[in-house]
Amino acid sequence: MSDVARLAGVSIKTVSRVVNDEPAVHPDTAERVMAAIEQLGFRRNLGARNLRRGSTTGTIGLIVEDVGNPFYSELNRAVERIATSFGRQVLTGSSEENSDRERELVLEFCARRVDGILVVPAGLQHGYLVPEMRAGTPVVFIDRPAGDIVADTVLVDNLGGTIEAVTHLAKHGHRRIAFLGDSPDIFTAAERLRGFREGCVRNGISYDESLVTMRTPTPDGIGDAVKRLLDGPDAATAVIAGNNRIAVHVLRTLAHAERRPAMVGFDDFELADLLNPPVTVVAHDVSALGHAAAELLFARVQGDQSPPRKVVLPVHLVARGSGEVAP
Repeated sequence: MSDVARLAGVSIKTVSRVVNDEPAVHPDTAERVMAAIEQLGFRRNLGARNLRRGSTTGTIGLIVEDVGNPFYSELNRAVERIATSFGRQVLTGSSEENSDRERELVLEFCARRVDGILVVPAGLQHGYLVPEMRAGTPVVFIDRPAGDIVADTVLVDNLGGTIEAVTHLAKHGHRRIAFLGDSPDIFTAAERLRGFREGCVRNGISYDESLVTMRTPTPDGIGDAVKRLLDGPDAATAVIAGNNRIAVHVLRTLAHAERRPAMVGFDDFELADLLNPPVTVVAHDVSALGHAAAELLFARVQGDQSPPRKVVLPVHLVARGSGEVAP
């Protein structure tokens, strides 16, 4: 600011008034200051300004599993829309399903004095957040609850959605239904497996452990599991894919299979409706998930002191063809 003032031939106070859009600056003077700013490439340090004033930093933190996953990209976009309406920017990081990385990102954002934190948790221990929450940083967990603290949480109906998937396949005559899920340590994967079991019970289907695979999804791993499930006289006639990445891996394997089972995926994904046959999915509104979490966070930022809330958003089955194939 001293350099700008010197070049424009004004006081530092005048430069401050111009950059903060304060009144009582002659237009010609303001024009000289802006020209000096442009020439010198001056940029305000907003973080320092806000901290000096004792106001917010104008940012919130969002930690997801992987920003490259379309699910989290859409979630990020929904959060940004709400944040923008509150005059905030979003700092985003990927935990890569690593609890240490999650903690590192959360504490880094807290050190930058973000106004609040949104977390898709990778771990089960979140006691490290208690000092930050007591200091006034609101935290909302998305898609999965915190492991060992009570905090605001926004989820989708994982249990009910998988029950609906099993019921749908049973109505089309399937009794040998396979379930391919993510690592059982992940809340959503465990809940969807629980829904699969409950769906089997409700539809009078014997739960067969040999038809269940729970593992971190990789193309080779899912491919091997699908081939095993479709082999032999007691092969599965239908498959439920536990998330969008698993569904894509399953479809890649089935593209080269002689026999294609019925299939229902949990989470919709791009181009699912254009495949042959189009993929039946248990869908939920990812934007609604992001909106609900962000709105809850900003309610806390604005002073809401009510007890922690748990919000569960509905899901619905979209029948497109793949889940309606007979055994």
